[in-house]
Amino acid sequence: MLSIKEKMLMLVTSAQAAKLLRQFNDELRALQLKEANSCSFVAAIQEDVESVRPEYNFKEMRDAQAEVECKIRKVKHAINVFNTTTIIPDFNITIDEMLVYLPQLNAKCTTLSKMRDAMPKVRVSSGYSGGGNIIDYKYANYDIEEVSKYYAELSDTLAKAQTVLDLVNSTVEFEINI
Repeated sequence: MLSIKEKMLMLVTSAQAAKLLRQFNDELRALQLKEANSCSFVAAIQEDVESVRPEYNFKEMRDAQAEVECKIRKVKHAINVFNTTTIIPDFNITIDEMLVYLPQLNAKCTTLSKMRDAMPKVRVSSGYSGGGNIIDYKYANYDIEEVSKYYAELSDTLAKAQTVLDLVNSTVEFEINI
């Protein structure tokens, strides 16, 4: 049974919560490494086993790791709640939706960038070297200028979305009960 300890209420931004989460994950990794290095040991037959035994207490180690894991869960949960309930200004979507929207915008920008940079007509090799006089061309089947304009608009939207998300993540605070 877990003992109830005094809880600490923290007011943090998403950026601060992410930093806190990294610290707790580092703390957990350090405890796990300490346990791996001290839960068993090697001693030569002629050595006094007790003189080389590393300090290790199974229950204390379990309790310490459980405490840090609980903090990690609470921080992750608070971030998830924040991300699913906080609306991004000018976009009228939650942070969670924005985290899906940004990669979609990125993918569209990548595609449009290639289309924008295409030539209206380009010579292609036919793959046959039969010595024929036929020359093949690949044609853009769209208005390159229209794509360029759409790319510029989409690129601006992406930049604005990233900026407003960064602003929210670094200024809007929420509570974490650790």
